Amino acid sequence: MKHTVRFWLYFIFAIVLAVYFSVRIVMVFLGHGDVARVRNISISADVNDKDLSALAAAATVAPGAHTYSVALRDVNARVAAVPGVRQSSVRRMPNGNLAVRVKLYRAVAQWTDGESFFPLSADGTIVNRPTDVRDNGAVLFRGNVPDDITEITNAAHGMAGDVDYLEWIENRRWNMTTTGGITVMLPEDDPTAAIGALVIMNQNHKILSKNINVIDMRDSARILVR
Repeated sequence: MKHTVRFWLYFIFAIVLAVYFSVRIVMVFLGHGDVARVRNISISADVNDKDLSALAAAATVAPGAHTYSVALRDVNARVAAVPGVRQSSVRRMPNGNLAVRVKLYRAVAQWTDGESFFPLSADGTIVNRPTDVRDNGAVLFRGNVPDDITEITNAAHGMAGDVDYLEWIENRRWNMTTTGGITVMLPEDDPTAAIGALVIMNQNHKILSKNINVIDMRDSARILVR
């Protein structure tokens, strides 16, 4: 008898819960109640020190919009179009609100078209967010860039005060132009080692201060200066 009573109690309780949640779901789809409305849009990024106001503007929906009338694909398309966004996703939360998550490009250098300066990520992506001024200490690139500029950027930082810009020549090697106007032709196989050797030469012989136009380092056996 006790087991029978317990069974029926659980059965009735399950029916009550099913009816409650069914009513809630119907109310949401009909646009009734707080859960049916977008009251908040949360935005999170994988970089903590970035201004997210442009993302917030892109993700904005009409105040009090019905949560299921919001096309997540459209919101995500607007968010993805914000300069600097590498990946994005938009989720509808159980409470009706929206959650936006983004991964941003991390600028390691700058690229220039001769007039403006654009953030440049380690994978060679030029971010469409230009400025009119070159950042202090930034390594600068021109022309085409390969898919990975991490090593050459790190090496060029060792000469930050002497490097004007770098150019990717024939999709296989680098030329480095100094602030004094000298073109340094770096080797294809190990340009970072060549930059290290140039740093030592400049420390010992002040070669970058001399009246020369070209330093050809493409042949590891000898360095040509003219």
